[in-house]
Amino acid sequence: MKPITMKIEDWKHISYSDAWSRQTEIFNSVIEARKEGKPYENRIIFCTHPHVYTIGKHGKQENMLICDDMLSRIGAEVFRIDRGGDITYHGPGQLVCYPILCLEDFNLGLKGYLHLLEEAVIRTCSHYGIQSGRVDGATGVWIDINTPRERKICAMGVRSSHFVTMHGLALNVNTDLKYFDYINPCGFTNKGVTSIEKETGVQVSMDEVRRILTDELLKLL
Repeated sequence: MKPITMKIEDWKHISYSDAWSRQTEIFNSVIEARKEGKPYENRIIFCTHPHVYTIGKHGKQENMLICDDMLSRIGAEVFRIDRGGDITYHGPGQLVCYPILCLEDFNLGLKGYLHLLEEAVIRTCSHYGIQSGRVDGATGVWIDINTPRERKICAMGVRSSHFVTMHGLALNVNTDLKYFDYINPCGFTNKGVTSIEKETGVQVSMDEVRRILTDELLKLL
């Protein structure tokens, strides 16, 4: 069995367009290397973004609730991208994770991979005393499931081609949640959003959350 290599990267605070371009370049290079039988690295990439909304390939434009002038006033951009899922928000205080992995290396299918990402976030939330879980028919990680207060703490959307993944998850840590008021998050009109800070009442270290989430991902892979 060939050795599996894994590289952990932190791209710090980076524009969405730059991160998307870099992700795509690495994603394509892994696919090419596999086709040619050459070595490649699996990667788990972390970063934060300036204010931005992204709409997945099957997302609906009407879930963007404000006009271009308002977008400009709040300092946000919009990108329609090639992941699954609908519309979501990225911004300061939110930890974004982009695993670029060959699922065959870890004996994973796409459904199992999404379940693994959710489990890593559920375990990360538990470090802060937050009980979270899954909602039937919806990706991501949720709190107060099956109650009127059901709310999402982590959104997910991935792309997979030739068993290689890109895009990933966005965990609200110290996120300014008012930016979610301008969209129907993930296409939902009747569910809320939250963050680790809102649930615990304290601002937590982004570096600490990143370390915990990295450890939980590596345990599960």
